[in-house]
Order: sequence, then C-alpha cells, then structure tokens
Amino acid sequence: MSVFDSAMEQLDRAAKLINLEPNILEILRSPERTVTISIPVKLADGTVKVFQGYRVQYNSSRGPYKGGIRFHEATDLDEVKALSFWMALKCAVVDIPLGGGKGGVTINPKEYSKDEIEEVARGWARGMVDVIGPDKDIPAPDVNTTPEIMAWIADEYSKLVGKNTPAVITGKPVEVGGSLGRDTATAQGGFYVLEELKNIIELDPESSTVVIQGFGNAGYNFAKLAHHAGYKVVAVSDSGGGIYDENGLDPKKVFEHKKENGSVIGFPGAKIVTNKEILEIPCGVLVPSALENQITGKNAGNIKAEVILELANGPVTPEADEILFKNHVHVVPDILANAGGVTVSYFEWLQNREGDKWSKEKVWEKLEPIMRDSFKSIWEKHKELDTDLRRAAFALALERISTAIKAKGLV
Repeated sequence: MSVFDSAMEQLDRAAKLINLEPNILEILRSPERTVTISIPVKLADGTVKVFQGYRVQYNSSRGPYKGGIRFHEATDLDEVKALSFWMALKCAVVDIPLGGGKGGVTINPKEYSKDEIEEVARGWARGMVDVIGPDKDIPAPDVNTTPEIMAWIADEYSKLVGKNTPAVITGKPVEVGGSLGRDTATAQGGFYVLEELKNIIELDPESSTVVIQGFGNAGYNFAKLAHHAGYKVVAVSDSGGGIYDENGLDPKKVFEHKKENGSVIGFPGAKIVTNKEILEIPCGVLVPSALENQITGKNAGNIKAEVILELANGPVTPEADEILFKNHVHVVPDILANAGGVTVSYFEWLQNREGDKWSKEKVWEKLEPIMRDSFKSIWEKHKELDTDLRRAAFALALERISTAIKAKGLV
C-alpha cells in the first residue's frame, strides 16, 4: 500500500465513524493543486543534474497552505500528497487557521556539497515563486532540510518578488526572522502531550523506559526532555542503525558521539540493534521519529510498548493501528503528537507579519495550552466514539474542516 493509499484509508475509517457527508469526503480525497518542477543544477564537476521538486496544496478551507519541504532520495509525489493531507488535518487538530501543504525534492543530500544543496534550494524557490507566498502557502523545514536552507529559499523568493518577505517561510534562523523555540518545538509539543496522557494512564517516568527511532532534531530533543524528566532512554537510532543499553543512555553524550562519528553506532557500552529491531524492544514509550510506514501489519504484533508517540509523519499503517488497538497500545497520532512544530511555525509567521519578536518563554507559554487542550479534546472524542486516538483525532479535524468547507459554500 502506498503512503497516500494509507492516508486515504485512514480518512475513510474516520469518515465512516462520524458519518461525514459524501460530498465533503469526495473533496478531501484529492489535493486542490499539485505542482512538479525540474530543478537543473550545475555540479562542482561541471555536469548538470536535474532534480525533481514538488509542492502539493491539499486543502485551504481553513487558511493558507502550511507544510514542510523534505530533501530525500525516496521523496515522490505520492509521499508528498499524503504528507500534505496530514498537514491539513494537523492544523485543524490544534485549531490554527492554516490549511495543509507539503513539498520536497528527490535528492540524497549526503551526496552533494553545501553549495550544490543551496542551488537546489534556490532552484526550488524559483520554480515555486508563483505557488508559495505569505498569504497563500508557507513552507517550513522537514526531513533533511535546515534553518539555513529555509533562509536560502526566503532570500531567493524575496529577490524574485522585489521585497524582503520573511513570512514566506518558517523555520528560519532567528537572525533572519525565525522564532525562538522553533528548533525544539516538535519535541516540546510531543512532550506536553505525553505529560497529559501520562496523568490519565498513570505512566510513571521513573519506571518507564523510552525507545526512540530516529535521532535527528525531533528525536534528539525529545530524548533530552524525557531524560530530564526522569525517563530512562534505553535505545535510539539513526539511518545507520541503533544502539541499546538497558541501563540507560545520556542523550547529550550520544549526540556528541554522533557528531564526531556520523552515527550513533559505536557508542561505548551500547549494543548495536537494527532500525527494525529497535521498534520491538520492550518499553513504556516508543517514539518513531524517522520516516513513514515503520510499524506495519507485519511487525505490529511484536511491539511491546505501552505508548507509541508519533513524532514522525505516518510511521504506523492502518493495518498496524488495528493490531495495536486490540493489544491496548495507546498510539498518539502524528497529527497531534508532532503538531508542536507547525504551531510554532504559525507563531513565527505571525511574528513576521507583525514585525514582532517573541521571547522563548512567550512561545512556550502559548504552545503548552494548545497542545494540552488539543490532547484533552481528542481524548474526550476517543471516549465518546469508543475508538482509538488516531480516529478520534481525524474525526475532530474532519469536523472542523467540514465546517469551514460548508461556511465557504463549497457544498
């Protein structure tokens, strides 16, 4: 099943649960716009390489499109469509006035120099200049894209339109209009959600272990938060594989090792595990923080976690959801668990539009109630509908999007 097929199956399951109007369902089966571009780049050796770039604008009933740009060798239109759909629901779940979009380039950034990556980013901006904008579509970072890359895109866009336009993109460096707290927002938002769930299911940090697949920005920052709160982080992984130590890992020391060696592999005293094996380690909280389709119908029965907190987009397939629900595993869905990132991106957009700059304390002060209240609403919906947390989150989002579509007279 493709990633987009999985997303549509999730849509169908939630729509059936709330008897979503057929006309609304039909609208939500397709993105409003898909854009594919070619990005020719002259490489350092003098040859020209043409990269494929994408932007999918899924739904704008609640506001301008919002969603990241990923640079990954497996990125294609099907993946970007699914991610843009989830973004529309994610913004609705946390009730911010934005729609859903997503972008990407099919590229393995590790194979190219910094100058070549900059040319790809600026080429993406040139190809999308008529598509994006602070009032219609606001991209952000995603897999393998950084604040620096966002700054390049904002700079290229500003040159093309003839004026400085920082609000065209979020996730920028603070020095050029980025928001304080954006670098850790995804992890921080997920941690606020876990704190709410912990209180309900009586999850004890001191006796609960944490396993994290994906030790990038979100995974590393979540590991630090969990470690500081008293959880024992026993396993982490990156694209090269994972490490496990039943006595616990110090996230900062592991990160330093990764910076020096290019991977978490080889960390002193830790056992090497694969990215497949790490998912099946018994733990209190499993945090998939890498790519989609990691937990499927094939391995869901082997999961031995009490909670799965989806910091990645789409890491659990619909078939896996059914198995996990029957096995009483609480799966906190991506459209809630990692929505701290888009929420602080929204804050950054507001600051850029207003010419303002908020303190980190103000950012957290505004983020925390949004994440905690959103979880409470989803938990209530989950009890009301007697369903899993994903379908409850989808139901809440679909109700809000449906209301907006009706208000605009589209059905």
